[in-house]
Amino acid sequence: MASLRPIRPPAPLPVQIDVHAMDNLRYIRRAMERAGSFTAVPGVGGAVMGATALAAAWVAGRRPDAGWLLAVWLVEACLALAIGIAGAALKSRRANMPLLCGPGRKFVAGFAPPMLAGALLTAVLFRAGLPVYLPGMWLLLYGAGVLSGGAASVRVVPLMGACFMVAGAVALAAPVSGPALLAAGFGGLHVVFGIVIAVKYGG
Repeated sequence: MASLRPIRPPAPLPVQIDVHAMDNLRYIRRAMERAGSFTAVPGVGGAVMGATALAAAWVAGRRPDAGWLLAVWLVEACLALAIGIAGAALKSRRANMPLLCGPGRKFVAGFAPPMLAGALLTAVLFRAGLPVYLPGMWLLLYGAGVLSGGAASVRVVPLMGACFMVAGAVALAAPVSGPALLAAGFGGLHVVFGIVIAVKYGG
């Protein structure tokens, strides 16, 4: 007697919908945690920028001349920009995220306008014979750029920007303190916050 066979194979058991939902929730949670802890601001790069700024402050202080101060700090600005870009690229590569991903793109969008305004005002103030206000203006606008650019980043980034703005406001109120505050701001604040970001937020 021939054995009976089913006309068609039995249907696979349905996967419970809550299993898919839990997998999706885990993926979304991991992605949000990763995005929330990633900051486009490089901690190690920021600390190196601070070290070069301290060196620039020492070099600029050797000659009490406005043109010399401007030249030294313009060279430092270019050097710091290169260090910052290299540090951000290295950090994003280690995090397996594009350099101009969400945090990076938002930071550049908020940071660039104050920097362009600062470049224009630098030329205006120097030609007007008011170079004593340059340190305060640089600190203030740099802080505004970091604050606005880092608004969507981790909390320490806008806090750093606010500290730069305070230093800039003090330098504008007391212009003679400008050179010292340049060292304290671009040097000291970068080193301190750079170390914090490197330790807590992945380099």
